[in-house]
Amino acid sequence: MPAKPRPAATPEQALSAMDQLIATHMVGQHEIAQQVGLSVTDLTCFAYVIEAGENLPTAGDLAARVHVTTGAVTGILNRLERAGYITRRPDPTDRRRIRVAARPDAVARVREVYEPYYARLTHLFADYSPDEIAVLHDWFTRASTLAANYLEEHRRPG
Repeated sequence: MPAKPRPAATPEQALSAMDQLIATHMVGQHEIAQQVGLSVTDLTCFAYVIEAGENLPTAGDLAARVHVTTGAVTGILNRLERAGYITRRPDPTDRRRIRVAARPDAVARVREVYEPYYARLTHLFADYSPDEIAVLHDWFTRASTLAANYLEEHRRPG
């Protein structure tokens, strides 16, 4: 598919549009977290557990991803377990550690909320050529790495 003509935009306009998208997503995360009975941080942790798939994360892995202490992540995991979102499994190689697994029924509940939105995004991507999708993918990937590195540089000690 040939690229559709796009309106010209400056980097400043693109940053402004990105800021609007991020703000909308932040509000949306709060709404979705409320719909599924979780806090935003708990939902974010659960998303990381889902993303890990069969490579079950440890509590320490999740604490590092969400930028909370291991003590705080213990509270998060307690809430997720009580709410029926995760199970804890012993680490097969280190009995002192536990691994965190998503419960399939909980994954289905969360996906049910997100899937209509992701279907709309997929439909939106259909307006772009494969070359444009490649640029979007490259930008999102590089911007995610930049954001993670920036957060790490500015992480509060402790």
